Order: sequence, then C-alpha cells, then structure tokens
Amino acid sequence: MPLALINGRVFDGAAMRDGVAVVIEGTRIAAVVPAEQLPAGHAVHDLKGALLAPGFIDSQVNGGAGALFNAAPTVETIRTIGRAHRAYGTTGFLPTLLSDRLDVVERGIAAVEEAIAQGVPGVLGIHIEGPFLCTARKGIHDASVFQQLAAEHLPLLTSLRGGRTLVTLAPESAEPSLITALAEQGVVVAIGHTDATYAQTRTAIEHGARGFTHLFNAMSPLTSREPGVVGAALEDRDTWCPLIVDGAHAAPATMRIAARIKPADKLMLVTDAMPTVGDSTKRFALYGREITVQGGVCMSAEGTLAGSDLNMAQAVRNTVAMLQLPSEQALAMASANPAAFLRLDGEFGRIAAGFRASLVALDDELNVVGSWIDGRA
Repeated sequence: MPLALINGRVFDGAAMRDGVAVVIEGTRIAAVVPAEQLPAGHAVHDLKGALLAPGFIDSQVNGGAGALFNAAPTVETIRTIGRAHRAYGTTGFLPTLLSDRLDVVERGIAAVEEAIAQGVPGVLGIHIEGPFLCTARKGIHDASVFQQLAAEHLPLLTSLRGGRTLVTLAPESAEPSLITALAEQGVVVAIGHTDATYAQTRTAIEHGARGFTHLFNAMSPLTSREPGVVGAALEDRDTWCPLIVDGAHAAPATMRIAARIKPADKLMLVTDAMPTVGDSTKRFALYGREITVQGGVCMSAEGTLAGSDLNMAQAVRNTVAMLQLPSEQALAMASANPAAFLRLDGEFGRIAAGFRASLVALDDELNVVGSWIDGRA
C-alpha cells in the first residue's frame, strides 16, 4: 500500500511547500500532491507539523558509534556507522578511509561492495582519502604510507561496482593524465591534503577534479601573490567545496566569506566524523595515537585536529547560526548539493516524483524526529 506523509511543511530541495502530501511507493517518491487531492487507499503518516526534507548525504564519514572504518573495514562496521549517523538525518553516506596501506583500501572497497549488495541502509559508495597526499599538509594522516599515484593503482581505485568512488588526492602527488583517467572511469576526484600552487590546482581541475575536500583545511591558503588551493577553489564556479561547520575547522567569518563567493549550489556540508559521533566514549585510537574530544573537537595529544565529533543535523544548525544562511540553503548544502557532487542528483536531494524516498523529518529547531531510507522508516 502506498504511504502518504501528511501534515508537514515540505522542503523539496529548492523551495518550501505547504499543504502537500508526499506519496511513497516502494523505494521511490510516487507523487507530491495537494493534501486535499490525496486519493483514498493510502497508509498515512502524520508529520504533526514537522519539516520534511531530502535526507542528508555525507561524503566523508570515518566512523560512528565507536567504530572506525580504517580499524575494521567490514560490512558490520559500515552498518554500525550508518546506524549511528541515521539518528542525525544522514540517509546516504560514503564510508571513508583515511590514508592507509593499499591492502586496507582493497578490503574497504570489498566491504562497501558487499554492504551495497546486502542492502545496508544508506551506503552510496566509498571515499578513499589518501594515500596520494602531501606530507606538508598531512594533518592527522599517517605520512609513512603516502605515495605518488601511478597507473598501476587505477584498477584498484576504479574497482567498486554498484556505488560511487570518491578519491581525495594532492595534485602534486598525481600526474594530470591520471586524474583524467580516474574521472573518465567514473571516479569523483577531490583535491585535498595538498600544498599545491594555484597553477597546479587549476591544472587538476582542467583534467577532471570535481571539487575539494574540507575547504580551508589541509591545503595551501590564499595569499597576496600566490592564490594557492583556497584561491583556486573560491575562484572556480564549477567545482564543489565541502565545509566542516563545527566552528573549529574554519572560523565562521572565513566560511561566511566563502558563502558569498561560491555559487550557492557549489557549497556542501561534510562531517569528517569520527567514532565518537553517537558514542558516549569520547576517545578512540587512530594510527596508534589516542584521540580525544576536547570542547566538542577531536584532537590528538599534540593538538592536531583529527576529524570531527560533528553530525549532519548539527552541521545544518551551525550553518544557519554561524554562516547566517537561511535554513533552505543549509538543507540544500546537506542534500541536493552533495548529491550533485557525487553525480547522484537524478536520484537524491529532491522531494519529487521518481526520486528515491530517502527523507528526514525535523522539528522547528532542526532536530531530527524521523527518517526514511528508500521508503523504509
């Protein structure tokens, strides 16, 4: 029996709509109709005034509920992480591997492929963040595993079937022709953990890089005579720029500047979440080092940022409060924009007939009160 979601405000991915019912059949949205025209014979879910929006898509999720994908690249880890983040409105995510040995990458890809085959809710693919990065901008990554991207790595990086592959790399660690080769085989290439010049960054974009990884963090800054990666990212109108809106990775004023420069549909939210999200134990091990949450921020003993304790619902609320953006734009930054970045905008990020029924219900303070993944509550 079709399910009708009624008595809610609806953000359809572009605009707010009142007085409509959203009809779900199976895994898809069948129709969005005026509530008074809803035919009989539907099961009904009363939203009780909640805001219904496209489910959040997070392209950088390292862990959750005490589980870290690097530590155990398995289907069960992915399931645990997805369950933790769903509580915060994330209905689609990429389990993310920080820089590691290539055999760990191989195991991670196999786990994601099996998770998709098993129908683990919300899994959209994998994010391979390294090891083709720059030591000077390594952040918390283990530079001992860094290497140059080579043609021999392409079969592994393009091997995932049934989902999206996002690869973060440093332009100085990859020949432009290899970026093109990845892009031509459907890999989404992002620029991150890099000390590249403006010219090197522009070359990477021209050869197929689609966006950046956590804008402002772990990349060469904009300066008066060398625009760096940040300058190239802000100048370019076609690339996507994710932000970690936790108040620690970048100053709110800095992110507000980016929001004034970049087209609204090219800014997106990521969490860079670690195992502490959805877990009461606010500490974990990464590369044999203890990471603790201090003031809401994941830090190593040396004071290096180590991912985040951020969830997507909080990121949306912070975007409204810190970046002073309307809730509609914040919601799009968490749904429609990452869907477009991952080339999934024909499936996700909209509440319209034919789209996947992956949705989130929110109260007036943008706290999650319900969610659906492919039509399942």
